Amino acid sequence: MELVERTETSYSRPRKRSIVESSDEHGEEVFKFRILLPNGAITDLTLHGPGEEMFVDEFVDVVRIEFERSAKRTPGIKRKIVWDGDVYLEDLSENKIRKRIHFNRFKSNKLHTLRLFDGAEDTVDTFQNMWDLTPDTDLLSELPAEYTFETALADLIDNSLQAVWSNTLGDRRLVSVAVTDQGISIFDSGPGMDGSDEKSIVKWGKMGSSNHRSSKGLAIGGKPPYLMPLFGMFGYGGPIASMHLGRCALVSSKTKESKKVYTLYLEREALLNNSRSECIWRVELFRLLIVSGRMLPYSNTDGGIRDPLEDEIQTSPHGSFTKCDDLHITGKTTTPIEFQVNDVNLAEIEGGEVAITNLLSCNGPEFVLQLHFYINLDTTSKTTSNQGSGSYRQANARLKCVYFPIVEGKESIDRILEKLEAEGCRILENFDNFCRVSIRRLGRLLPDARWGRLPFMEPRRKVDKGQVLKRCCYRVKCFVETDAGFCPTRSKTDLAHHDPFTTALKNFGNKSLGKDSEAIVKVHKGGKPLSVLQLEKEYQDWIMQMHEQYDQEIDSGEDQPVIVVSPRNKKELGISSDVVRVHQAIRRKGASWKSGQKIKILKGAVGCHKNNIYATLEYILIEGFQGDVGGEARLICRPLGCPDEKGCLLAVNGENASLDIRKSISFPISVIDSGKCQAIDTATWKYQLEKRHEKAPSTIDILNIQQCRQLEIDGALPVGASVSAGLAPPNEIVAVVRPFNFVSSSSSKDLDPKYIVKDDLEMSMEVKCIDGSKDNNECEPVCAERVKPSSRSGLSGLYIFPLGCKFPSLFRKAGIYKFSFSICTGSSCKPLEMQVVVTPCSIPRKWGILCDKQGPFADGKPLTVRVGSSFPHLSIACYDKYYNRMPFESTPEVKVKIMAGGSTLVCVKEMMVDLSINKMTLQVTDMLIESSNLDLIRPQYKATLEICSGDELFPVSVPCQVNPGHPHHLKMTRSPKLENSLIPGHVIDKLILELFDAYDNHVAKGVEVRVEVEGFCFQGRDGWMHKVDDHGCVNLSGLLKVTGGYGTSVHLSVSFGGKILLKEEFQIAKRELRMVSQVPSHCIAASQLENIVFEVFDSEGRVDEGIHDEPTHDQFHALTLTSESSQIDSTIRYTFRRGKCTVPSIPVPREEGDFQFVASHSHHPVLRTSVKILVIRAPKLELATLTEPSTPIVHSQCSDGRMLLLQDTYVFDPKHAHALVASLFEDGKKLDRGLAKVGVQIGSIENKLKLLNDRKTAIAREIYDLEVLMEPLSFSPFDHVMDAKDLVVKRIEGKGDDVVAVFCNLLKTIQIREPEKQYVQDVIGVVALLGTVNSYRLSRIFAEYLGEDYMLAVVCKSNEAVSALEKYVEKGEIDWSCSLHEAASASEKTINGRFRVICLEDIRPYSGDITGNDRQRKLALPVPLLPSGRTPHGFLGYAVNMINLNMNMHITTAAGYGLRETLFYLLFGEVQVYETRADMQEANACIKSGAISLDGGIKRGNGILVVLGNCDPEIRFPVEPEVLRSSQHTLDVVKKITDKKAEMEALSAEILKETNALAKARHKFGKRREQLCKFMEEKAPFIKEVMESRKQLIAEN
Repeated sequence: MELVERTETSYSRPRKRSIVESSDEHGEEVFKFRILLPNGAITDLTLHGPGEEMFVDEFVDVVRIEFERSAKRTPGIKRKIVWDGDVYLEDLSENKIRKRIHFNRFKSNKLHTLRLFDGAEDTVDTFQNMWDLTPDTDLLSELPAEYTFETALADLIDNSLQAVWSNTLGDRRLVSVAVTDQGISIFDSGPGMDGSDEKSIVKWGKMGSSNHRSSKGLAIGGKPPYLMPLFGMFGYGGPIASMHLGRCALVSSKTKESKKVYTLYLEREALLNNSRSECIWRVELFRLLIVSGRMLPYSNTDGGIRDPLEDEIQTSPHGSFTKCDDLHITGKTTTPIEFQVNDVNLAEIEGGEVAITNLLSCNGPEFVLQLHFYINLDTTSKTTSNQGSGSYRQANARLKCVYFPIVEGKESIDRILEKLEAEGCRILENFDNFCRVSIRRLGRLLPDARWGRLPFMEPRRKVDKGQVLKRCCYRVKCFVETDAGFCPTRSKTDLAHHDPFTTALKNFGNKSLGKDSEAIVKVHKGGKPLSVLQLEKEYQDWIMQMHEQYDQEIDSGEDQPVIVVSPRNKKELGISSDVVRVHQAIRRKGASWKSGQKIKILKGAVGCHKNNIYATLEYILIEGFQGDVGGEARLICRPLGCPDEKGCLLAVNGENASLDIRKSISFPISVIDSGKCQAIDTATWKYQLEKRHEKAPSTIDILNIQQCRQLEIDGALPVGASVSAGLAPPNEIVAVVRPFNFVSSSSSKDLDPKYIVKDDLEMSMEVKCIDGSKDNNECEPVCAERVKPSSRSGLSGLYIFPLGCKFPSLFRKAGIYKFSFSICTGSSCKPLEMQVVVTPCSIPRKWGILCDKQGPFADGKPLTVRVGSSFPHLSIACYDKYYNRMPFESTPEVKVKIMAGGSTLVCVKEMMVDLSINKMTLQVTDMLIESSNLDLIRPQYKATLEICSGDELFPVSVPCQVNPGHPHHLKMTRSPKLENSLIPGHVIDKLILELFDAYDNHVAKGVEVRVEVEGFCFQGRDGWMHKVDDHGCVNLSGLLKVTGGYGTSVHLSVSFGGKILLKEEFQIAKRELRMVSQVPSHCIAASQLENIVFEVFDSEGRVDEGIHDEPTHDQFHALTLTSESSQIDSTIRYTFRRGKCTVPSIPVPREEGDFQFVASHSHHPVLRTSVKILVIRAPKLELATLTEPSTPIVHSQCSDGRMLLLQDTYVFDPKHAHALVASLFEDGKKLDRGLAKVGVQIGSIENKLKLLNDRKTAIAREIYDLEVLMEPLSFSPFDHVMDAKDLVVKRIEGKGDDVVAVFCNLLKTIQIREPEKQYVQDVIGVVALLGTVNSYRLSRIFAEYLGEDYMLAVVCKSNEAVSALEKYVEKGEIDWSCSLHEAASASEKTINGRFRVICLEDIRPYSGDITGNDRQRKLALPVPLLPSGRTPHGFLGYAVNMINLNMNMHITTAAGYGLRETLFYLLFGEVQVYETRADMQEANACIKSGAISLDGGIKRGNGILVVLGNCDPEIRFPVEPEVLRSSQHTLDVVKKITDKKAEMEALSAEILKETNALAKARHKFGKRREQLCKFMEEKAPFIKEVMESRKQLIAEN
């Protein structure tokens, strides 16, 4: 056992010590004891390895030795200890130790307290230097610089609250404060303290020993009102507070486990015993760490142990002295902690500001917000101590808004203030400056935190009930509960002023400050996040709800009300309800108020801002029915000066009533409550009337130049004398309104403020001018201004009109200027008129042509003259430099000429010049125009007539038109056919008549000449009159067709106005019809002539091959046969081929005799020939010899078509047999050739099908390769666009025979069959398929705006493509065999009707800028602005920029312009797109080229507004998802895939068509083969028989 000497005394050097010491280096256990001796001294022992036990005597000896050693250094011990007496030890649990001390009952390295008793009776309970209160030095910098009585008391109460809050369930939680003359006593029933290390009473009095110093974060968050009172953040509240309140303090405490009460005695002098300063004990003492080169000593204080008192046991029955449970807010305030002051429970007091405030609230639904504040410390330059853990500092607050309604016409807040004053708790506040925000921190009210309304509580949103909302906002009080994240002031009476969380809370709801705030605030209401706009809306909606449910301005009046439903002018009446009661008498503030009563509304009242208002009370309005709450009450007053007929009108018609406020004014009834409304007597009213009349406006006066100079104003009208044009007007004109009492006009009173009316009127100035150069005296408006009164040089009531600064060129025009001044609104003030005379300058500047009613320009058309005639008279005027008309000095020399293209066409030499009597007008007449150069200005014949003086000064020019004269002679350009010979039926391909007038100028376009023909006809038109074209010609090319017969003459004559200009005669060629086949002189009856050939010969004996039948070219050449003696059908036409006609057979009559027939041309009867043949009977059964095959064959023919070799009876003729066999062989060859032709066709189709299938397979492989490139992407959006586009295509194709439906079907087929055609390459497509949009609403409204015609318009790049789509024949009719119609016919389609075609080359492109770095190349159009300078609400953009061209960005014109700059700028222009119709209507002022809205509104550029009805266009733009706006590479790949799929679809259609054609060809081949086989079966036996007969005949010969 070792005895360790105590090293700590009250005089030793302070150092930091650890209560727990580790074992020594030998591993021995260490036991520490504090021995409380019976004389009040203390001895500390440390025993190393004492073993398991020790005798008490041995232990006491060690204590004695240690005590005697320390007693030498600690004098003042009065009583001696009886060491030989009945000595024993006792622990804190009153367990006595008399024999042995068992160390296993004590923990090693812990300090244990034992009391030593020596058997004497004078044992003390108080021990000297029992507790060590030496603070940690790093805490001294945290001590408060300012400390008040209130702060000290709050700190001690906070300690008690901290204690009772940790009590277990069932323990009493009591904080009691007793204030007497002797001192202050604070008692709590918390867990208590004792002498153990864990619950040592030292921690209460020692600075920095608080258990909660590092637990501030636990009090951040939780549930409102954040009553986790972890106040012990600094650890110095107990000692500093107690010493601030008094010179000494006694702290007593007991735990449940201890039986004794431990005491701590603090005395200010003891704590300051080493300080030589006489100042009050403050933090400065602890900040003096070094005094005279040595450290300040630590401090020990006395303590003791005693038994608990009886009242302490009763007050804290659970055996210890503090904790606080969660407060649950329901409608009442729960009291989990009893708080007593002088034994009075505060919760039982009915008075006080808090209780009265809660009592007078509406008890309705509260508006509760949860706010979370945080600061990112990593990005914040400002850091403070104790900011919390991690890189974020955070705090929470709950805002609870309570509504205090107006009840029976009195504000609840006024009732609160009255009741507080009645109970002796008066506060210096009224309704206007009443505290609207109270703050609690950790459940405790901060008394100095009496704020005004937070920004979100201010009414900023414009609503219909703006005044009501503003007034109701004053009835709201906000209760703020904050947690430990908010820092208080050192006095704990307010939040720290410059803390970022405090700043953020004060600015909560302020949008402008919220952006720059260091702290970030998140708002929740009912668990849902809110934005600032949502917060404003919900808060104001809540206020209006509370107003409607709880406010009661007034219940009823003293008379029977008139019920008015849906009154007019509700805004002016100041009401919002649809039902209002109209009273004429009420009782308010103890006085009666009746209709007709004269009242005065004091300045400062609602609606009365500048001056007092004197008025007549007319009606009292109460919203809703009697008994309803929430209704407003209004006073309707007619202001002084307003006549009765313009006051409020209440009209009752049976059971219906109406109310019109007209010129009356509405005030809230609160003006009576606030004392701002006072009743006045008749004398006061009459005095005000007289006073008003004297000051009423009477006349308007204009200040002269002297008066303006006194006011330092540069300006006065030059009234009286005339001024020359160009005089600079005065910068400003000053007008004043004079009252009725203004009599004298002396200069002393002109600027006297008493004689200048200062009412807030509006004066207008209107300036008109009478032009002196005109005969009529009509006044033309020049300018107009309206101004309000202003002040200059201290004088107010001046109406200052800007003149020279705004209209610097006012007096440049000569004439009489009339200035009219008047008051805009109804007033008794008389208007004022003044005039200024302005004359022209004396120096001429230019000439000008007058356009009078009788002159050549009266009809507004340009000056027109015909060559060879004279111009009408021209009137010329002279003007000065300001273009004022002035007189000529004398008759000047005049030059007249006609100019065109910078050169002179005509110099006029003959004319008459005359000057009018007043020398104002120069008349020029009889100007003869002669010229042969008019072809230079053809076909418009526009020129310029220039007139100038002889010295070529003052030139004046005017556009004119010089037309050529009437046709005088002509020149004919003809076709060579007219020179040589004409052919009937032919069209003259070239015949141009060039007409001239008498001066050899081509005749003007549109002149009609008469063209008469004989032997011709005009194709496609009737009549003889023909118009001259823009080349001065009548083009008859292709119009004249020869109708005369061969060998005749035809005539052509041209005349104009009965005068023959040309007469010509032409000759038609001669032709002859001949039969060139040799026919026998006689024929057998009933036989027939075969292959008879006729030919047409010209005059030189050549066959005319032009006689060729071509119906498609209107060439009809056929031969007809007529006969009176035969059964020849004259209706049969035998066509000519190259001048030759072959008649297959001519039947011979059965009767004998002469057979004659006539062959003639079907259209030209002059071409005819007659043939005569002798008919004989057939011989009987004779064999005929075979002649040459070239001899005409005569045979008969049966009805079934088969040839017979014999007639009547069987007669075998060798000639007939040879011809029959040859015919049969020829028929067989024809069938064989037909079969072979079908076979070749089948082979061609099969080869084409193979090529198409190979191409389809290749395209499928290309699509697969492209899709591999797109593998990382999702194909669904791209497929969506492709499907959307295909849907539009199907809708177009499904329109049946519509032009564009056929076009879409053909386009794919043409691209497969004939991709090389230019018009296919340059045809881009249909408008509906060239772009996409991002939403279905855009797709619908765009289609509705353009209309189906433009949505289905075909778009081409070039004019060549447009021309190639359709061809025309000579008459202007469509050529159905060319271009698109040819492809349609091949596909069994028909194009009917018209269709629109747009050519990109003909469009004037957008010439402005393009948005930079925009892949879509959107147009840089300016954002529309309202007159206020802001962008219209709901503006989405321009329609031309909302078309997506992802797949068509490559399409450009030759000049490099894309579809957006050309096509879509043409269709949409600068049409704006808005969200709703209301947004579009609001932006009407900045809409120039039209607008549309997504809900269906359409406003075109011409002002037509389409807002009604509903339309759902069938053809729309495809809708593109957002994901499609990807990279250009992705878009290029998608476009290739789309093109390949379109090509594959067209190939599939082509393959199907060729497959059907192959099936038809194979079927046809089968039928032809069956015909050939059948023919061979039928004819083979017959041919065999004929051949055998022939062999037999030859053998017999």
